[in-house]
Amino acid sequence: MNIKLTEFALRHFDPKFGGTKILDMTPEKFQEEINVMQKIWMDGYAPFCKLWSLKNFTDARVGSLPITLENYQYLRSGYSARREQELPVFSRWLELPLGKPKAEYLMLVLYSKEQLDKEAMGDAAGLFSGGKPAYKEFDADWGVVAILGQSHLHEEPMKPETMIRNALGIKEGGSGVPLNREAYLRAVDFWEKNATVK
Repeated sequence: MNIKLTEFALRHFDPKFGGTKILDMTPEKFQEEINVMQKIWMDGYAPFCKLWSLKNFTDARVGSLPITLENYQYLRSGYSARREQELPVFSRWLELPLGKPKAEYLMLVLYSKEQLDKEAMGDAAGLFSGGKPAYKEFDADWGVVAILGQSHLHEEPMKPETMIRNALGIKEGGSGVPLNREAYLRAVDFWEKNATVK
């Protein structure tokens, strides 16, 4: 089974990215490493999505932390988009004055080739391919769409704003999966107490 990084996942190797960053190896080396590791996958939020939790073999830091009395003063909020072409959504995050702790685990979020091809074909206007609407078939069985640095093995709930974007559909940068009320409320419960660390 062949796994490749998607173009969207390359943001994790950019020093300016706000989420989990991997700056001590190239995307090519990361991809090479994960393809030789043993894979124990969990089901994701849809049939085309799998999660893979593995020991952190990079210098990646945690991507989220519980909100505490000590860090509450560093909590920020605003509207942001993951890509220039997406609609900005309201989110919040921690801007810590000191560095983030190193992540013990990496949670990889993978989409099937079929879903990645569907999303590429659905991007008829080229909004999410840098203005190039030409369809390019994904050339692996699974594609990494996100890398999450964590201090634990279990899955963190998807952020509520990501669920909403997914429900808006491929045209708005989502996956097209309808909103699940129960999953949304579980996510709200988690993200009321935790925040992304930038």
